[in-house]
Amino acid sequence: MTPSIPPIASAQLPTLLACMPKTELHLHIEGSLEPEMAFALAARNGITLPYADSQALRRAYDFGDLQSFLDLYYQGAGVLQTEQDFYDLARAYLAQAATNNVVHTEIFFDPQTHTARGVAIDTVIRGLARACADARRERGTSSALILCFLRHLSEREAFETLEAALPFRDQFIGVGLDSSELGHPPEKFARVFARCRELGLHIVAHAGEEGPPAYIWGALDILKAERIDHGVQAVNDAALMQRLAAERIPLTVCPLSNQKLQVFPDLSRHSLPALLDAGLCAMVNSDDPAYFGGYVNANFEAVFAATGMDASAAYQLAANSFEASFADASAKRRWSEQLQACFERAHDTRA
Repeated sequence: MTPSIPPIASAQLPTLLACMPKTELHLHIEGSLEPEMAFALAARNGITLPYADSQALRRAYDFGDLQSFLDLYYQGAGVLQTEQDFYDLARAYLAQAATNNVVHTEIFFDPQTHTARGVAIDTVIRGLARACADARRERGTSSALILCFLRHLSEREAFETLEAALPFRDQFIGVGLDSSELGHPPEKFARVFARCRELGLHIVAHAGEEGPPAYIWGALDILKAERIDHGVQAVNDAALMQRLAAERIPLTVCPLSNQKLQVFPDLSRHSLPALLDAGLCAMVNSDDPAYFGGYVNANFEAVFAATGMDASAAYQLAANSFEASFADASAKRRWSEQLQACFERAHDTRA
C-alpha cells in the first residue's frame, strides 16, 4: 500500500523533484562523457578529435534518430583508453548522481565498444568498479554495474564477451541488451541470455524504444527480462500493458532521450503519465545525459513541466525506482522512509 502523501503546493514541486531520493537504473556510462572530458582524455591519450573544441562537439549533438546518435556515441568512446579513463568517467557521473539525490544507480557499460578498439575488458571493468567502490566509501553512493551486449553485433560475439568478463563476475550484477533496436529482435540473443540466467545474473533489455511492442514481449518471454529499458511503446498494446501492470515489470523511461531521438518529439505527448495511470512500475532516468541534455533531475523537471504531472506522480516514480532496483530489501525500506520524510518536509515548508 502506498503511504499517505501530504499535500504539496505546486510551487514546491520543482524543489521536491530535485531533492527527493531516487534511483537511476538506465544510465550508459559511455553516454555520460561530457565534451569537456572527451577533450581532456583525448589530450591525455594523444588523440585528435574532429572538432575545434568542446563547444563545437556539443553542437554536433543534433540527432534525428537512434542510429545517428549511436554513430557519434561510438566515435566519442574512442577517447577511453586506460583504466584511469574509465575510472575518471565513472567518478564524474557518480558525482553528478549525488548532486541529483540519486541514492543508488545501476550503471550500464558496453565492453564491446572498447574491446573492438583493442582495449582489454579488464581495463574497462577495473576502472569502473574502482570508481564505484571509491564513491561508496567517500559519499555513501550505492552503485552496481550491468554489462550490456551490443545488439547490432552477433550472438557469437556476445558469448565471447561474456566469457571474457567471467573472471570479473563479482564486479557486475547483470547483463543487458542495447544499441540499434530495429532489425535486432530479442530472440537473436536467446541462447546467450539463457547462459547468463544459468550464471545467476540479473537480466534487463532495451525494448520498445523505436522497436514495436513485440520486442517487449520477446524480451519478457525469450530473454526472461526482469526489467524493460525504455518500453514506452507498450502503450500501443493493451494486453501488454495489462501484463506489465499485473507482473510489476519495471520500465526504465528516459524522457529527454525520447525527445531528442524523436520517439516523442513533443514531450507533452510522452506516454509516461499513461504508464503511471495504468499502474505500471515506470520510473525516470537519464540514459545518455551528456548527449541528451540533462541528468536525472533535468529529466524529471522537463517531463513534469511538459505533462503537468503532480506530486503524487513524483512520489510514485521515486517509489517505483526503489522497487525496480536490484538492491536488497533493507536498502529499499530505508530509501522509502527517506522519500516519505522528504515529502513531509516539503509539506511543512509549503508556500
